[in-house]
Amino acid sequence: MNEIQLSKRLEKVASYVRAGSSVADIGSDHAYLPVHLVSRGIARRAIAGEVNKGPLTTAIKQIKKNNLEAKIHAKLGNGLEVIEGEEVDTVTICGMGGPLISQILEEGKGELSNVSRLILQPNIAADHVRRFLLNNQWELKDESILKEDGHIYEILMAEKGKPLVAYSDDLEKELWLGPFLLKKKSPEFMEKWSKELEQLEIIYEKLNEAAPTEELMDKRESVKRKMDWLKEVLK
Repeated sequence: MNEIQLSKRLEKVASYVRAGSSVADIGSDHAYLPVHLVSRGIARRAIAGEVNKGPLTTAIKQIKKNNLEAKIHAKLGNGLEVIEGEEVDTVTICGMGGPLISQILEEGKGELSNVSRLILQPNIAADHVRRFLLNNQWELKDESILKEDGHIYEILMAEKGKPLVAYSDDLEKELWLGPFLLKKKSPEFMEKWSKELEQLEIIYEKLNEAAPTEELMDKRESVKRKMDWLKEVLK
């Protein structure tokens, strides 16, 4: 058995997987996560889902190298297609943009009926993922934020439940920033949103210089609102 050294972000994703789970990792990237979960006895079985043949071949090699063919099934398919007809209670989707993760979940909604936990790691625009969860009866249970190789990553864990429980009356702000992350205000959170505020200030200046149209005024108002939220949060 080859000991797999997971990245810090995948370690955090793995920490959200319950013992005895049956996991589908969508866009599995070398099947590192499924191999780690099954070889450590955290997951009893797993699916490594890939949409392209090249990555699928790499995943199969990794599974064989660890003698886990009996417990990990590498499957070719688009998004959640790979869990059709499979017994899966946990789905992980990592290392994609928030809009793409949301699209995969939206298009594969029918396959999620027996899934009780989602662990999602969007590289950007996590608010898209939170909005999907909110609109589809998934309750956000926890969030983490961490820095690795100069990038800051957010990880969201949700279960079927009451989607509004995680949020207060400041819904739009919390969807954008993350209700749990907002409470914790970790150094990584502060760093990420300080940089975002700088970017928004530059955008706001440019919008102020441009000839006003209705669309531009709306955009400016939206940017101003986000800047106000961040100034409040970061002080």
